[in-house]
Amino acid sequence: MGRFAAVLLVLMLVTITTEARTCESQSHSFKGACLSDTNCASVCKTEGFTGGNCRGLRRRCFCTKHCT
Repeated sequence: MGRFAAVLLVLMLVTITTEARTCESQSHSFKGACLSDTNCASVCKTEGFTGGNCRGLRRRCFCTKHCT
């Protein structure tokens, strides 16, 4: 039972340390106020990102992707 617990602990540590982080960058293509996360994400995908969200008081589109 001790060996199984050690293997489980190692697997948990590897999972935690390799968890993907998310990077953000303001969209270069999105024009106007960002009112829809869906539209923002669509524009971001054309820029090579995996998604996007509207943020801030000025309602800007920020693109997201997994950091490497």
